[in-house]
Amino acid sequence: MSSLLDLRLVFVTGKGGVGKTTVASALALLASQRGKRVLICEVDGRGDVAGLYEAPPTGYQEREVLPGLFVMTMDTEASLREYLKLQLRIPVVGRIGPLAKAFDFVATAAPGVREILTVGKFCYQVRERQYDLVVVDAPASGHIIGQLAAPQAINELVKVGLIRSQTDWMLDILSDPARTGLVAVCTPEEMPVNETVELAGRVRTETTVALRGVVVNRVLPELFGRQEEAVFDALCSARPRRRLDGLVGEEAGTVLAAARLAVTMRRTRAAHLDRLRAGIDPAVPLFFLPYLFARSQGLRTTRQVATSLGEELGF
Repeated sequence: MSSLLDLRLVFVTGKGGVGKTTVASALALLASQRGKRVLICEVDGRGDVAGLYEAPPTGYQEREVLPGLFVMTMDTEASLREYLKLQLRIPVVGRIGPLAKAFDFVATAAPGVREILTVGKFCYQVRERQYDLVVVDAPASGHIIGQLAAPQAINELVKVGLIRSQTDWMLDILSDPARTGLVAVCTPEEMPVNETVELAGRVRTETTVALRGVVVNRVLPELFGRQEEAVFDALCSARPRRRLDGLVGEEAGTVLAAARLAVTMRRTRAAHLDRLRAGIDPAVPLFFLPYLFARSQGLRTTRQVATSLGEELGF
């Protein structure tokens, strides 16, 4: 299976709170560090991506925040304006006003139209080859299916004309596993794993996009091997515990309790990982990122995640 960095378009999704944006930003940074010209697109417009590079907020017009790394924030109205100008050759100056209202009406009546403008922007960047890689900080896993399936849905409704030709080339890009892939991010916990397994099934049956990997974020380290675990259990028994308390005070009990909790948490999470592996196609690789005990998010954290991701990808 080729590397994620060999693709041209990568959508990164996951349940809210699992580190989706951090992983997307790290993937884009890793690609730029390897000499690629990269565009990362933020769909929800919260500005988290720019913050992870310690850059000012970005807009629809892409801006270079690090050498070879460009950031943009999706704007549906701006995308519509660009579509009218590039595809229909209609000059649009300033705000599109009544046309935007008409579009909102059509988009409400025909689900998938708004998503076409979003996906179309990313596919257009791939088709025009302005960047070696386009990384999309996509909507959460509960909404990504509708976005990825939109061109196919429109294609089934519209059989001829300009709209059909537009969705045809979008589908060519989205359906090509050598160019496009989806990455799901989860943590080794019950709900994120359940949602990821469900997402994998829906991606396979409802879209033409290939699931190219699952990034398991915040994996706790293994504190003890088998031999160390036997020593630890012995230290927790009554007599050694009293001797430890006598040597270092009551803090020994706190440290031992914390270590016991860490071991329990890791074992519980390992069970969730087993269920994740059993619930998705064995051909889909799992990439593991360590739990970073960091107080804040910024470029340093993004670089740490990029380094760990690079190691998982074999760089």
